[in-house]
Amino acid sequence: MTNKTESQNKSVFAKALSNGVNWVDDRFPLTSNVKAHLTEYYAPKNFNFWYFFGSLAMLVLVLQIVTGIFLTMHYKPDADLAFGSVEYIMRDVPWGWLIRYMHSTGASMFFVVVYLHMFRGIIYGSYRNPRELIWLFGVAIFLCLMGEAFFGYLLPWGQMSYWGAQVIVNLFSAIPFVGPDVSQWLRGDFLVSDATLNRFFAFHVIALPMVLLGLVVAHLIALHEVGSNNPDGVEIKKNKDKTTGIPLDGIPFHPYYTVKDLVGVVMFLIVFSAIIFFAPEMGGYFLETNNFVPANPMVTPAHIAPVWYFTPYYSILRAVPPIFNSQFPGVAAMGLSVMVFALLPWLDKSPVKSIRYRGTLYKKWLAAFVVSFLVLGYLGTEPSNIWGQFGPVLGGADRATVVARVFTVIYFAFFALMPLYTKKDKTTAVPERVTG
Repeated sequence: MTNKTESQNKSVFAKALSNGVNWVDDRFPLTSNVKAHLTEYYAPKNFNFWYFFGSLAMLVLVLQIVTGIFLTMHYKPDADLAFGSVEYIMRDVPWGWLIRYMHSTGASMFFVVVYLHMFRGIIYGSYRNPRELIWLFGVAIFLCLMGEAFFGYLLPWGQMSYWGAQVIVNLFSAIPFVGPDVSQWLRGDFLVSDATLNRFFAFHVIALPMVLLGLVVAHLIALHEVGSNNPDGVEIKKNKDKTTGIPLDGIPFHPYYTVKDLVGVVMFLIVFSAIIFFAPEMGGYFLETNNFVPANPMVTPAHIAPVWYFTPYYSILRAVPPIFNSQFPGVAAMGLSVMVFALLPWLDKSPVKSIRYRGTLYKKWLAAFVVSFLVLGYLGTEPSNIWGQFGPVLGGADRATVVARVFTVIYFAFFALMPLYTKKDKTTAVPERVTG
């Protein structure tokens, strides 16, 4: 009798759920969207661990939005109160220290995940036809993320936040004709002040998150329109079952990859939690020591450097010498070092997409690019005169600057010479089907 009652209850519940879903479907394409983007979206069956980082980027984005909402409940965007409000969050708000560390650690981990996601795209040729627009949306997301991080960096109103923002905003004044007006508009004043803090708060909390979410949606829509790339660079839509039209080398994203992504999520959360609870400052790379001191316009820190994820581009800025006492060449090089990623779909002339079937020439150039990025990132965290000077032969330039100039040339050469070495590179035959 009991089993019969339970069966009837389940039947009533299933019917009510079905009716509810149908009611929603009549007014909103819920089921069709779930099918199009999850249960009937067929992804290549040979995804490897490199494909964890796309879903992890989504996870960190949600994490940053949620923790950011809770932080804004107690943060005061006022030059006299901002630093104190952060201390209040850390010391007096229940679990405020955890929310703040989750947000600060999440900012750095966001860039870790995005850099690895971009690297996966480079090694497997995910920017190639027909995915150029996906890549361009991704580059736009990267630029938006950099702006979001920069505007958020000032909000703690510590010494490094204040002076870092002062240096970066002043760089815009090097732009010919409009530079001084642009930098003054960003500051909202002649110096970094309360007006700057309010302006950056508005950009960080409202403007850029809206743009970022829109770009992420566009990125996913474009991805699901043309389909995902894979480690072989084989288009699975070219080999479909003649009866069902389903790709022979594809499997439904849900449940197969949603479950697989959970493995990546668990591994990420273990690392993320270890950093939060045992090393939230990460030796000064995630949270600088000077940022635990209130901003003081009258005291300049001995060494001003951006957060670690900006340091490769900061090194390029410092490596390019000024012309006629103008820093514009360095500023232009720094901007180009980021924007040049958008040109990859048209610079790569290789007949194959994936690094699996490319020759040693491309692999050597890619290795040189990665090394240059890491070296420039390290040099950007250090004072420019850490290694002494070469003397008058190089105009008194210190060794670190000379090394930065060498690796800056390598960095740009990777892109500038790509049409040549990708065309000349010896490749192997790409299989008709994915190899697993």
